[in-house]
Amino acid sequence: MRHYTFLIAMAMMIGFGCESRQQAGPPPAASSAPATTAPETAEPAIETIELFNGRDLTGWTHVLNVPEAKMEDVWSVSDGVLRCRGNPVGYIATIDEYENYVLDVEWRWPEGSKPGNNGVLVHTSTPGALGIWPKSIEVQLQHNAAGDFWIIGTQLKVTDIENRRKDRRHLRLVNDVEKPLGEWNHMEITCRGDEVLVKVNGVLVNHATDCSVTRGRISLQSEGAPIEYRNIRLRPLKD
Repeated sequence: MRHYTFLIAMAMMIGFGCESRQQAGPPPAASSAPATTAPETAEPAIETIELFNGRDLTGWTHVLNVPEAKMEDVWSVSDGVLRCRGNPVGYIATIDEYENYVLDVEWRWPEGSKPGNNGVLVHTSTPGALGIWPKSIEVQLQHNAAGDFWIIGTQLKVTDIENRRKDRRHLRLVNDVEKPLGEWNHMEITCRGDEVLVKVNGVLVNHATDCSVTRGRISLQSEGAPIEYRNIRLRPLKD
């Protein structure tokens, strides 16, 4: 009797084990699909435009108050630096027109020279709007006045205009931002719609609104004093 009872118990245990394995099922197969990553959220950067290639004046044209003068009589390039003699008076301008951008320009008054007057003209269009100068908004580079606005056949507004507007000149907000003679200064000009913002060596020095022009060529003046430029770059702004 004990022998039969033992056999019945063993049979019950074997049957229960088989049933448990059938209910559990086989282990899941490993997935062969590659792991997913989070989608890119950063917008692609807009390529910077090198307005001055550091070798020559490809992409630029010139206007001088001496008709027979050539561009190379005033402007020259060496060691990645654009040099302007300052005479004859006039300007060089990009062949292409631009709008909605950030313009970076580095400039300096050569060591040993007498600093003088000069400027960057944005939204350049009609030639001869005022003497040799084209219709534009001038961002001043004059020594101890870098960042002033001068209007040339154009209009704009600044804050506290009653005190800051002197005929065509619109005084900057901050003084003492320029570096000593012979050192490189950096100007950043942001043109977005009808606004123009100017920084000199990282300091916001002027802000114009309601500008009457919003598109045009970019020009550099030759206005009586030697001056040097480098790293003239434009970064288009997204809409």
